[in-house]
Amino acid sequence: MTVHIDADVTDVIGHVPRRLFGSFVEHMGRGVYTGIYEPGHPAADERGFRRDVLDLVRELGPSVVRYPGGNFVSGYRWEDGVGPADRRPVRLDPAWHSVESNQFGLHEFMQWAQAADVEPMYALNLGTRGIQEAMDVLEYCNHPGGTTLSEQRRANGADRPFQIRLWCLGNEMDGPWQIGHKTADEYGRLAAETARAMRMIDPGLELVVAGSSSAQMPTFGSWERTVLRHTAALVDHISLHAYYQEIDGDTDSYLASAAALDGYIRATAGIIDETLANLRLDKKIGISVDEWNSWDLRRWNDVDSARLAAEGWQQRPKIIEDTYTVTDAVVVGSLLSCLLRNVDRVSMANQAQLVNVIAPIRSEPGGPSWRQTIFHPFRLAAASARGSSLRLTVNGARIHTTQHGEVDIVDAAATVDSGHCAVFLTNRATASATEVRFCVRGADMSLADAWTIATPDGLTRHATNTAESQPVQPTRLAGVTAASHHGGTTITAILPPLSWTVLRLGGRDA
Repeated sequence: MTVHIDADVTDVIGHVPRRLFGSFVEHMGRGVYTGIYEPGHPAADERGFRRDVLDLVRELGPSVVRYPGGNFVSGYRWEDGVGPADRRPVRLDPAWHSVESNQFGLHEFMQWAQAADVEPMYALNLGTRGIQEAMDVLEYCNHPGGTTLSEQRRANGADRPFQIRLWCLGNEMDGPWQIGHKTADEYGRLAAETARAMRMIDPGLELVVAGSSSAQMPTFGSWERTVLRHTAALVDHISLHAYYQEIDGDTDSYLASAAALDGYIRATAGIIDETLANLRLDKKIGISVDEWNSWDLRRWNDVDSARLAAEGWQQRPKIIEDTYTVTDAVVVGSLLSCLLRNVDRVSMANQAQLVNVIAPIRSEPGGPSWRQTIFHPFRLAAASARGSSLRLTVNGARIHTTQHGEVDIVDAAATVDSGHCAVFLTNRATASATEVRFCVRGADMSLADAWTIATPDGLTRHATNTAESQPVQPTRLAGVTAASHHGGTTITAILPPLSWTVLRLGGRDA
């Protein structure tokens, strides 16, 4: 079985934004406390940041990190997290049935973001709060000085403004689970007035309005149209959130999750275009996929939420700490490929979340940290995808899935930059290898390296990484060949069954 993939270095979809490889830190479970922040840990620095986790974050390579939520933000008072730590209030967090100590807040996050070399993306509470709170935190963060709030920031140790450019206008306000849940008209009007007030203070901000929290929401589509009718002239991006899981052993459908994300993005893009045309607005609104991942939601609904209710209110409860498998890593790789194929519409994306909570990085209190299986496709994609995304033509076998219809047996994306090319390939065949012939016109290239993530020898597709053992690692793919021909190069590779592979090519004179 051979799949033929054709590309031309001049036929591009669009530029690959670095923000496509973002992540997310929420005050949820152990994402912050004993995740990125644990004073007293053997690896903690003088600020309480876990250096072992910071090293893994830098290796992973996220470009932007969204904070502080998530559902958490819809009941959050940002003032609780500034000032002397010993004077900060302890609060209930109804979103995750937890107790929040507020020992980690705005200043700590900004210091951590600088240490991690990531751009901050700050989410505002439009659940229990609104316009005034947004104006206040913006002034606190970004105004140089001379006002009560900016001088408070300076007194709290940050003489220079934080200059946060990227702001989320609330979180998942379409969801009935959200604190302060609103109708589309209620939220759209509030988001518009908040955006207008924030731009009076700083016209150069980038604002993300909350779209649907999933494609399965009964309000998907009508929510976007209504919210954009209120906000399109004032915002730069609209969010969508997407999580995928294997249901009842339907592996083929799970491996085709990228097809669902493709459709979700394209449907949202069509709604944006339709609404802008109706409003006669000549502008572009990007799609911010600012929550996406593999997530076994049944575990949260059936296990973790019931356990929280039974155990009562506690700090940093252990919730949705999914242990990821090889299969999950392959799906995450294909979702990254999907984002690359949609760079003409997707302006940024944040894998949710970064540490412990449905995360590529795990850590134990007082103990080690390690790379989950899904760490590896993210790291390889973030390090390899540069320049422009190429338009591909895929010809080969297709498979039928219950949830998504027919899909290509090999899911593909590719980028090109200054004579270098990266090709991302997902083999959805679970029992057989698949030959791929990738022909790129307009460039004479040689193979630089080839890495694959597949089931380790002697294990099953359910193999995981733990603190004690990490058998799931990228391995070099052998037998890949590159042949020059008139006008281009053909790369031939045999993809292992159920695998995600990146081929990195360079010019022969490079």
